[in-house]
Amino acid sequence: MTEICEIHDTAKEQYENGTHVVSTDEKPGIQAIERDGETLPTQSGKVERREFNYVRHGTQALINNLHLGTGSLITPTIADTRTEEDFARHIERLINIDPLASWIILCDQLNTHKSETLVRLIANALNDGQELGEKGKSGILQNMPTRQAYLSDVTHRIRFVYTPKHCSWLNPIEVWFSILERHVLHRGNFTSIQDLKEKIERYIIYYNKHLAKTWQWSATKTKDIQALIDKVLRIEGVLDSSAEAA
Repeated sequence: MTEICEIHDTAKEQYENGTHVVSTDEKPGIQAIERDGETLPTQSGKVERREFNYVRHGTQALINNLHLGTGSLITPTIADTRTEEDFARHIERLINIDPLASWIILCDQLNTHKSETLVRLIANALNDGQELGEKGKSGILQNMPTRQAYLSDVTHRIRFVYTPKHCSWLNPIEVWFSILERHVLHRGNFTSIQDLKEKIERYIIYYNKHLAKTWQWSATKTKDIQALIDKVLRIEGVLDSSAEAA
């Protein structure tokens, strides 16, 4: 928890010193919904009225990265699925924009964020020739805790920082997903999956050009960090609210 706060607080400085700090996550099941009728525009004394019936054209999954040092969105992926292979390819595209740099990648604890495919990708990017073991049996690949330990190793040039369970709200890309929902998806009309993809892509370009700015993380003082830690502990059932009040 403290590390996450420090990452937010120092992201711009780390970027100036050659380390990219990136927040990443998926937004699955984005529906390409087309209204089965014309939307009536606002008039004096009347709100905009949309057709109730709609046609579903399918769904897409968006994996996106928010660069905390610049506030820009980089190397988004919009696809039919979000498998461990999809996420690993997404991370590969991300680190290949600056392959020799250091990367800190903030994400939640979804199983695809701790996969065998991802471990092998990062090991290859680090030129780490050690034996990785076998999934379900031994070594680094044995299980999710062993894979997470490897991926979050602070000595690695490329490493992951994981939000506590049930606390993905600590990941800033989640805030951006809510912005996308309000600006594009909620009242959007999409004639096809391709139309949906193009409108998301255009919005990302627009956002980077007109709205992107470094995020000001307010919880940087010791008392603010402790308040967040206590909140996380309450969510996980470790800290009793009545005991804390006493």
